[in-house]
Amino acid sequence: MRGPIGRTLVVSMSAHPDGPTDTIAPAVAKTLPGLFRERVARSPDAVAYREWDSASGQWCDFTWRDTARLVARHHAALANIGLASGDRVAIQLPNGIDWVAFDIAAMAAGLITVPLYTYDSVGNAAHILASSGARLVLTDTWERWGALDKLRSQFPAVQHVWVRETNAAGFAASPGPPEVISLASALPTTAKEPRAQPLDPRATATIIYTSGTTGLAKGVMLTHFAILWNCEAASKFIPPLRSDVFLSFLPLAHAFERTLGYYLPMMGGSMVAYARSVETLRGDLQAIRPTVFLAVPRIYERVHEAIQREAQQHPIKGALIRRTAEAGWRICEARRRRCRPPGLAWRLAWPLLDRLVARRVLGAFGGRLRVAVSGGASLPADIARFLMGMGLPLVEGYGLTEAAPVVTATALDDARPGCVGLPLHGLEIRLGDDNELLVRSPSTMKGYWQDPAATARAIDANGWLRTGDVAEIREGRVYIGGRLGERLALSTGEKVMASTIEAAIRQDALFEQVCVFGDGRPCLTAAISLNGQCWSSFASKFGLDARLPNSTNAVANILQRIGELLSDLPAYAQVRSVHLVLEPWTIQQGLLTPTLKVKRRAIEERYRKEIDLLYGDLQEARQRLDEPRNRSAHVKAPCSPLPEQPRAGDR
Repeated sequence: MRGPIGRTLVVSMSAHPDGPTDTIAPAVAKTLPGLFRERVARSPDAVAYREWDSASGQWCDFTWRDTARLVARHHAALANIGLASGDRVAIQLPNGIDWVAFDIAAMAAGLITVPLYTYDSVGNAAHILASSGARLVLTDTWERWGALDKLRSQFPAVQHVWVRETNAAGFAASPGPPEVISLASALPTTAKEPRAQPLDPRATATIIYTSGTTGLAKGVMLTHFAILWNCEAASKFIPPLRSDVFLSFLPLAHAFERTLGYYLPMMGGSMVAYARSVETLRGDLQAIRPTVFLAVPRIYERVHEAIQREAQQHPIKGALIRRTAEAGWRICEARRRRCRPPGLAWRLAWPLLDRLVARRVLGAFGGRLRVAVSGGASLPADIARFLMGMGLPLVEGYGLTEAAPVVTATALDDARPGCVGLPLHGLEIRLGDDNELLVRSPSTMKGYWQDPAATARAIDANGWLRTGDVAEIREGRVYIGGRLGERLALSTGEKVMASTIEAAIRQDALFEQVCVFGDGRPCLTAAISLNGQCWSSFASKFGLDARLPNSTNAVANILQRIGELLSDLPAYAQVRSVHLVLEPWTIQQGLLTPTLKVKRRAIEERYRKEIDLLYGDLQEARQRLDEPRNRSAHVKAPCSPLPEQPRAGDR
């Protein structure tokens, strides 16, 4: 694919301390397909994408010219089925060059792309197809379509299904529409470069469905202009270099990865390598050695947990790890002129600590990271401080799909654990009722798809977007306190942010997943999924039966451990009882969103009986404490369980 005939390209280069930049401005790109065409024209022979080829067992590179040829084939295939401008087409593929080619080709044809998570529940995928009125679905395997096919009556607008997997052995198509064929048979062998048709930058480019932590997902309509504006504004914090290698493993169906891990590298001419899976992430980091890495906090938490487990097993090594993190953090803060330089002892010890410990930690990320980004949720401040102390060039940001998605970001020289940074240039923020963060931005969504009432609730007449997040603003920097929907109002009148309690508990590797309850109740309880390996060690240490996590002694020991984690919080914010499970919560169960956030309502519904029993046991304990001889104890510890009480899980 080439630029317009007769056009002379003037490549704008600028200097950056880490290398040259070649950023395409939104005014030049105009639309997302326009951004792609401009990048192909500027860097036709540069490597654009790298992905794993399972057939050959090796990594394969694709130049921008190669990618343009594939885009042309997808564009021709879409033209052959007679879709009209504005029709919706759904993508349900793992990250890769096919995702990119279909996305760009569809938008270039005036279609609206609707991404689906490959590991989302079948029910939620069916809901999105029905809500969006998608005419075509591109999915990866016959098995995945087979699961959706059973619900096809819910999304009658789908008339075409393309399956990337070529081997259809064992698949029997249901009679009637939609037409189901392989992607290989849909794509022509070759295709001419499609003629660029005029597109309105303010037209809807994509509908991204929210993760639905508290209800059904809603379709967020984002324009070409909104995404391009957001990319350029974010590039002021993370300038994409021509020499950069992004490792992409968060799903492209998520706005965070799509904007920062797909369109931003395209804007800067960087290469994107696609990780094979979350399970192979460690090996992929070593093979690709990225310079830019985008991840949700859970990935960084797991790295921290692995280091802490190693530290607990080897006391001397643990002491070295703690000393390295402490020394590195002090040096890091001194460089930012936020504290005095460390003393002579620290300066003498650092080279050894850096070589023996810090470089090993950085080596786990490939050894040449220029920037590591944490987004999608809050990263606990102590974990951020630890990793920064180890030398990880970590920055945090905040955003939401409705803002396309970045709202705030931190710069490398201004990173502050617990802070999500400053607002993007040209974006306004303020606090509304209940300290809710409000945003007014050029990249705000057009609205929710076919839901004007929800749109009116989200965006006021003056263009302020309600984020649903509680925040503080200090010296212009934003600190997120949690979701308004996660604020639990206890029957005692106290209010607790569930996410704060959950994050504090998850700092211990024993607790894999946590969901705290207490809205309208006298105190807090929690359902917790235990880490199997850590639980086995814990049970052995205290002489517990690992098969009975809810035995009286097990819960007493667990509550003591949780109490230590929450020791800095007031009495009303303490967890008084727990229901423990050994099986992990999964997306397929409908208990997690595709971005691994806990679906609070789903968890509460799943364990409603157990939670009610917990509160019943606590009420019995309270009644015993209300006896005259124990009234002083009742005053000190309302809603506090007694060690000898029966356990809900043992009945």
